[in-house]
Amino acid sequence: MPAKKALITGITGQDGSYLAEYLLSMDYEVIGMIRRSSTMSFERIAHFQDRVTLVSGDLADEVSMLTILKEHRPNEVYNLAAQSFVQTSWGQPVFTGETTALGVTRVLDAIRMADPEIRFYQASSSEMFGKVHEVPQRETTPFYPRSPYGVAKVYGHWITVNYRESYGMHATSGILFNHESPRRGLEFVTRKITNGVARIKCGLDDALYLGNLDAQRDWGYAADYVEAMWRMLQQDSPNDYVLATGETHSVREFCELAFSVVDLDWEKYVRRDERFFRPAEVDLLVGDPSKAAALLGWRPSTSFEDLVAMMVTADVDRVRKGLV
Repeated sequence: MPAKKALITGITGQDGSYLAEYLLSMDYEVIGMIRRSSTMSFERIAHFQDRVTLVSGDLADEVSMLTILKEHRPNEVYNLAAQSFVQTSWGQPVFTGETTALGVTRVLDAIRMADPEIRFYQASSSEMFGKVHEVPQRETTPFYPRSPYGVAKVYGHWITVNYRESYGMHATSGILFNHESPRRGLEFVTRKITNGVARIKCGLDDALYLGNLDAQRDWGYAADYVEAMWRMLQQDSPNDYVLATGETHSVREFCELAFSVVDLDWEKYVRRDERFFRPAEVDLLVGDPSKAAALLGWRPSTSFEDLVAMMVTADVDRVRKGLV
């Protein structure tokens, strides 16, 4: 029986790299879509790059998506590409809408035209809940996004539902709460903290500047979450699933734990800076993953404490080697 083929958009990102690794371990043939740019980085996939097929495409160009689908004929498409940083979406709201919202439509439409039997995964986000209407948040919780990124993700989520219901496509959304790893980008607060801790520990910095320390998030480990993405597309019927730990922790708690990994007192080094506050803050996100547990048999396996320690240890090692 020939190996299954999967196309991953955004393969060079955190989630794309972990998902590619997971699919390779399941004997998939993996095709990774990359967008040509002057700052392309393959750091996250360098250790398995020779085992995947990289193709050029862009969520802003439906023709490129059609070409890839017709040439490679994947069984599954995982759409992980997007402008994925909330803070950037305030400075680039139109670009965020073009990629994170309309880009989903272009992928779905290309699948509909090339082969509607392809199974599709859309990376939805807990940022869609924004100003939350209930705690914890579940699949039926109303959306109230509080950033251009959250708004764009709501569009991507509902267009996926519409293509599923209108064309009978196997189109599924994973509503993922915050998921981190040593591969997280430095622009995200968790990695900003762990990299800052490493630089302070190694004597390169003497302070870490952050925004809202009271914001609370549901933080899990990215490598745990990509397995659930795969499980979603193995189901007989498409559906939508919240992926979360069911626990919430504050940015302050993350700082305290991260500094404690290297035996430092966080209060001596952390400074609050108004520049890093959002125009509209999301104060509390915590998910209810019971549907994913019941239907997918999925539960996160990495604790918050282990995740923070993993990230700090990796960043200390990077800083000592002069890599960041």
